Amino acid sequence: MSNPVYLALDLPQLDAAKALASRVKAHVGGVKLGLEFFCAHGHHGVHEIAHLGLPIFLDLKLHDIPNTVAGAMQAIHVLEPAIVTVHASGGRAMMEDAKAAASNGTKVVAVTMLTSMDNRDLERTGVKGGAHDQVMRLAELAEAAGLDGIVCSGQEVGAVHRQWKDGFFVVPGLRLPGNGAGDQKRVVTPRQARDDGASVLVIGRPISRADDPVAAAIAVEATL
Repeated sequence: MSNPVYLALDLPQLDAAKALASRVKAHVGGVKLGLEFFCAHGHHGVHEIAHLGLPIFLDLKLHDIPNTVAGAMQAIHVLEPAIVTVHASGGRAMMEDAKAAASNGTKVVAVTMLTSMDNRDLERTGVKGGAHDQVMRLAELAEAAGLDGIVCSGQEVGAVHRQWKDGFFVVPGLRLPGNGAGDQKRVVTPRQARDDGASVLVIGRPISRADDPVAAAIAVEATL
């Protein structure tokens, strides 16, 4: 894709979300709509954003029994998302059913480990080994399940790319030099993530909360 940046558009007001996306659409490659947006605005909200003509990434992080996840995937066919997320920790059968139920044009990618978590958080959930080991394990499982790729932090994407040569890798938790990390714990710059093999760069607050979102989007684009 010409511009790998997807704007994380998780705003509670639909009009504000549409206005922001309209302002920056010439400088991003797509829009990511997450749980906050989807729970607030549903299918109607997705359709409204889709009218802007940008690819839609539905970051729903589906995680349930295989049959339920497959049903949810079928329910969003009408939205024609470019990308949808499921949780890799749901297991191989769940991921297989999610992929089988997805539209032909939709990439299904598995969330490995949230970028808001670090090794200490992982240990508290009972998972042995560090973030790198966990991401590599789940990436291998997602590939075996036939998914298109995974979501991981920029700190792991290089290693995953070497293991999964033709995978599709979504990297969130990105910050420009000088930006604060916020609630993210494993961050890199967009340029570093792209160089290491990221297919899609998800960027939210550095653009959406900037004094001048257009200038911020241009600044990100310029680094790539």
